[in-house]
Amino acid sequence: MLKNVKILLCFVVVLSATTLRAQELNCNVQINSSQIQGSDKSVFDAMQKSIFEFINNKKWTNNVYKNSERIECSILINITEQVSTNQFKGTIQLQSTRPVFNTSYNSTILNHLDKDMEFKFNEFDPLEYSENTHLSNLTSVLAFYANIILALDYDSYSLKGGTKYLQQAQTIVSNAQSAQESGWKAFEGERNRYWFAENLLHQNYSPLREATYKYHRLGFDLMSKDVATGRAGVLTSLKMLDKVYERKPGSFQLQIFFNAKSNEIVELFIEGETSEKAEVTNLLNKIDPTNLSKYSKITKGK
Repeated sequence: MLKNVKILLCFVVVLSATTLRAQELNCNVQINSSQIQGSDKSVFDAMQKSIFEFINNKKWTNNVYKNSERIECSILINITEQVSTNQFKGTIQLQSTRPVFNTSYNSTILNHLDKDMEFKFNEFDPLEYSENTHLSNLTSVLAFYANIILALDYDSYSLKGGTKYLQQAQTIVSNAQSAQESGWKAFEGERNRYWFAENLLHQNYSPLREATYKYHRLGFDLMSKDVATGRAGVLTSLKMLDKVYERKPGSFQLQIFFNAKSNEIVELFIEGETSEKAEVTNLLNKIDPTNLSKYSKITKGK
């Protein structure tokens, strides 16, 4: 009997370890309800707990992750309106990072604010999700961005390595075409979830995805060996973005890229050679004029 108990305990430990390794995301979840009047905040505490468990406990890929390999990310849902007892409106801010090889530095991959966040949440009901149909706007939005986070992370390690997850994100968009909530349809605007997935899978944005790979693998991942070589690799990758700009100036995808990377690029090239500073500043001022004031720091220095 004692032997059987030991075997059972060992099985439980192994099973628990396997379950921990199976999850891909290590996501911090926050719900900000400061704009909502009322003293009872229990629904928002339950909302935060449910979303945390949904994002972190669901298996999003067929790959096995060690606990240390999980993708660091965060979700901030800012509730701006409580329409009814179980219906809410607000925004969702998403961030994810990726470790740079052989360093303690994490490079931001995604820093995105989605203003089309409307959903229903019942405090005592489980969050339901299906890959084949749109059951809930909340879980569809969360699943969409979980796949986007995976896609961008995989793209940074191998050329177009995230295609499978972009396609899954696009499937979620397709399933949501009959949803009453906004953010899913092409005609609603050029900067919503529909275009996020659609653009990255389009041939016109192939240089952007290649640039993402080279920026990290042939740029930042070489920094621990040779900073100058790594910086040159980043500059080469940024030049590829000019192709995207020429096809569509001010594109949504370029904005998403620079929302994540502009500060990092400035910090990197402040320490560069004079010729590099001039070249990268001229390029960035052209393809990302929104951050003109940031890029002026490159030539001025700290």
